[in-house]
Amino acid sequence: MPPNPPIEYDSELITLLSKADRALGRLDSVCDLVPNPDLFVHMYVRKEAVLSSQIEGTQSTFEEVIEYEAGINPKSLTGDMQENQNHILALEYGLKRIHDLPVSLRLIQEIHGKLMEGVRGGEKTSGEFRRSQNWIGPKGASLQEAAFIPPPVHAMNSALDDFERFLHRDDPIPPLVLCGIAHAQFETIHPFLDGNGRIGRLLITFLLCQQEILTRPLLYLSHYFKKHRQEYYERLMAIRENGDWENWLKFFLKGIAEVSLQATTKARKILNMIEQHNTAIQKTFTNSGNGFRLLESLLLSPVTYAKKVEELIGCSNATAHNILGQATRAGILKQISSGKRNRLYLYKPYMDLLRDD
Repeated sequence: MPPNPPIEYDSELITLLSKADRALGRLDSVCDLVPNPDLFVHMYVRKEAVLSSQIEGTQSTFEEVIEYEAGINPKSLTGDMQENQNHILALEYGLKRIHDLPVSLRLIQEIHGKLMEGVRGGEKTSGEFRRSQNWIGPKGASLQEAAFIPPPVHAMNSALDDFERFLHRDDPIPPLVLCGIAHAQFETIHPFLDGNGRIGRLLITFLLCQQEILTRPLLYLSHYFKKHRQEYYERLMAIRENGDWENWLKFFLKGIAEVSLQATTKARKILNMIEQHNTAIQKTFTNSGNGFRLLESLLLSPVTYAKKVEELIGCSNATAHNILGQATRAGILKQISSGKRNRLYLYKPYMDLLRDD
């Protein structure tokens, strides 16, 4: 690395690079308009954890993760849910860590340790690069049946050193091109016995934030890779077999632009929704301050109940039920449990926007 012969920047690649850059800039700008954008980021991190884990075969849904974290069903910590929680922990850990330690082999190992601790595959040298051969293919495939065999350990170690030097190079390279090359090369080296796909996708986020292309981690490509799974694998194989970096980068940059546009549109819709609900609170609530506090808490955790509102507002149970009733009449909350006791409420308009892809 870098690719040799060098990347050929034809007119299509240059156009896609410019389009992706502009789309990312718009996303970064619109998120500054969202009140407390860190709450928005909080939910996006969870959505990405679900999508990235689903690519690896987990079954937990976005709604189940939100309900689990709201404390509704603490016994639902299945293996799949633990993988999602580990992904969230690894992502949040990495985003804090890159302020002190740039993306490097050391950081990648630290993040892998967080990702794989106590879950399926975690017994396979969690946080350590592999010391044996692995391969990529259908479930249960033998080495002879593999679709791709990553480099053996001695070549892997050399490739990882080359990979790290590439990440820290001084000569200029378009940041998005660096992200695309780094992701593809990491997936080709496949340095762990398990968890390579998730780490490779996290790597994109960390590089975007480290290079300050994004001030907040709001762009995730798991949905794009999942939607175009066959082309994703074909483009990676074309690099390995033919050195076709250009068409991989075109595919990657199209994804950056597409996902940035979707996230920008979603951020604007959320901004409009918040403004509408602020207006509804002023019209419906006897104490609008309580309504505003409830609304902000719902952006962090969209499932709520009376006890939670009591603790948030510092009020009686009767007042909490009254607040929940006002929020329901205002079209903010929807009751999602039956009966009159221990009622659960969902910030449905927000959840509908977050899961609408």
